Amino acid sequence: MRTLTDTSAARENKESLRRILFGRSLANSEDAEQRVGAAAGVPIFGLDALGSAAYGPEAAMTMLIPLGAAGIVYVLPLTLSVIVLLGIVYFSYRQTIEAYPNGAGSYTVARENLGERFGLLAGTALMIDYLLNVAVGISTGVGALISAVPSLQSHTLALCLAILVILTFVNLRGVRETGLVFMAPTYIFIACILGAIAAGLIKTVISGGHPMPVAAPPKVPRAITSASAWLLVRAFSSGCTAMTGVEAVSNGVQAFREPVVNNARRTLTIIIAILMLMLAGIGFLVRVYHIGATEPGRPGYESVLSQLVAAVSGRGVFYYLTIGSILAVLSLSANTSFADFPRLCRAMAQDRYLPYGFALRGRRLVYSFGVWALAILSGSLLIVFGGVTDRLIPLFAIGAFLAFTMSQAGMVAHWRKRRGFHARKSLIINATGALATGLTTLVVAVAKFTEGAWITLALLPALILLMLAIHHHYDRVWREISNPVPLDMSNLRPPVVVVPIDSWTKVAQKALRFAMTLSENVQAVYVDSGEKAEDLQQHWETWVAAPARESGRKPPELVIVKSPYRFVVGPIVNYLIRLEREHCDRQVAVVLSELVERHWYHFLLHNQRAQVLTALLMLDGDERVAVINVPWYFERPPHHDTGA
Repeated sequence: MRTLTDTSAARENKESLRRILFGRSLANSEDAEQRVGAAAGVPIFGLDALGSAAYGPEAAMTMLIPLGAAGIVYVLPLTLSVIVLLGIVYFSYRQTIEAYPNGAGSYTVARENLGERFGLLAGTALMIDYLLNVAVGISTGVGALISAVPSLQSHTLALCLAILVILTFVNLRGVRETGLVFMAPTYIFIACILGAIAAGLIKTVISGGHPMPVAAPPKVPRAITSASAWLLVRAFSSGCTAMTGVEAVSNGVQAFREPVVNNARRTLTIIIAILMLMLAGIGFLVRVYHIGATEPGRPGYESVLSQLVAAVSGRGVFYYLTIGSILAVLSLSANTSFADFPRLCRAMAQDRYLPYGFALRGRRLVYSFGVWALAILSGSLLIVFGGVTDRLIPLFAIGAFLAFTMSQAGMVAHWRKRRGFHARKSLIINATGALATGLTTLVVAVAKFTEGAWITLALLPALILLMLAIHHHYDRVWREISNPVPLDMSNLRPPVVVVPIDSWTKVAQKALRFAMTLSENVQAVYVDSGEKAEDLQQHWETWVAAPARESGRKPPELVIVKSPYRFVVGPIVNYLIRLEREHCDRQVAVVLSELVERHWYHFLLHNQRAQVLTALLMLDGDERVAVINVPWYFERPPHHDTGA
């Protein structure tokens, strides 16, 4: 017997809790209401890209520390190189949004135009990138907070996991609510950074190009080496981390309200324009204010943005508001992954490379399975690294740029199939993007290989093999169960119905009554371990056989199965398998009675033979064995207790 607890009161309590945590369930017809415009699209799909302005330039400048003051000279040229590359990628993704109005990230574009293997390569690269973005984004934000409040150092992991839980539940409440929640911190961050850049530019113009810092930045150390091509390449590859998250809009086009293409392209334009202004402003002002990077994790460390804002405005209210917005956006930048990772998994699940659950929409019209999977995987990563994931930052760019390259190469193949001036122009744009991002991918892979990029390169083939195995399994299942022929009406006979019983009770009676509606050939099987068999045999005629004959039905047969070693489940399974072999031309239906209790703790007070018997029959039987569960609800009104 089995004990269940899903009473109507319990169901109501569970639904109330779900409504508090996730909001009310949304119908399919409400999908249009959950879509967003450009204003909400920026915080949903742009937090990663915009937040990278806080660490992308600093990552490049950190590589230039050995050059001392001379390294500051190279910051603006390197930043402009990243901006040019960003512009190329921007125009390329505008083409992707136009060509795929239903939404298409690197995976879809590469698979449709380059083939299955390239699609999987792009998809797995993006999955790794999204996963790392969650772990690194959250830990970077918490790290910045701890830099401001060192007493929180011992709570690093707890803070990371708390932010992860908040992001998870906010995203489970739906796309629209996510945008509304993150809109304020996103736009405060944008206003503060652009405001600081504008103030710095005005002071630079007024001072003739030599502004005096309100709060002097730390002194730049002496040079310990000279500039080399290899050092500049490494600095450029580090600066390319400012481009992570650029693809998010093209992958989530269907999250926008009508007209979806215009809203998606407008959102992408806003994100890229703001990011370009931030990068250019930071690159220019660190030069005129003579700001250099400080060694991370060392005494006296101060982020580049902290130095810049302090130099422009001092350490007053505006400074702390800006730093607070930076901390918030860095922590919340992981939301871009929560917006796109489930959509990527959904596309791959529809192509049978991931479990089907990833393609199902939850109560709030979001792909809940993908949200939970991302939360669990990124949480595991945070736990393994204790919330300090600096060593994973080098893995960032290679996954993102590999996905960029696959997407742009796929778009080149897409436009080659079409004719006309627009197709040729678009092909040139995407070919330029493919070439630029492809070369950057090679640069990043070589420059960051020993720093951790090798992990991404090793994970890619492993994940591809796993997805191919999942795809092969689904194909094999479909080949076996597909049935492209009309309904087979031959040899339809009532089954042999078996009802295991352990005594004559109301529970057994209900199961037996139901069994007699299925077939005239019903067998009640009792396992005789030396206790009640004689009593049951003596009363079977009175309790069962006589009433059945009086109603004009064939009486159920009582079958006694001997069990000298007191086993119960095993003898029943063996008997059923033997019965199945004796009746090769008929199905065998097993009707199992189950006691449904009101309280969960009653589960421990009853045996669970029904579940065990079901599992063994699934393993040892074949397709001619059917298992039917007949529940008996304990402590319910009388009309629930009788009848089949």
